[in-house]
Amino acid sequence: MTKMDEIAELFKSVDDETRMHLLLDFAKKLPALPEKFRAARDAGLNRVPECMTPVFLFVDRENGHPRVYVDVAEEAPTVKGLLSIVLTACNEGGVTNADAIPNDLLNRLGLDGLIRMNRVVGLSAIIGRIKRQITAINAEIESPGTSKN
Repeated sequence: MTKMDEIAELFKSVDDETRMHLLLDFAKKLPALPEKFRAARDAGLNRVPECMTPVFLFVDRENGHPRVYVDVAEEAPTVKGLLSIVLTACNEGGVTNADAIPNDLLNRLGLDGLIRMNRVVGLSAIIGRIKRQITAINAEIESPGTSKN
């Protein structure tokens, strides 16, 4: 069972109100953006324009594996919670394959009827970017002659 499967099972096992509380709990656990990415964020780089909420996305390689980082505006706890789940699944679950991130995340969490459509569009864009960047990092790792980290 993957980390994403574990999280989805937890969300699916409770009622709608508890799901929203779980989502807000995940929002509180979203790690702060590491210092090494803050200047890029402050310069407006890596913002996800499809998302109404200011979201900045960084995918880097650490110890030979992709690692995902985000910065989300404080006034968007729903988005923070969703991205905290994605980061937990990716970073703690050791996602090395972009296909391990489900496109139907909201459905898997039982949140598809609770989240507004504009959030769905933004989340889809973010997941798409994460997948593309993980794929690019994996291609870089597999290419001979590259030596990042």
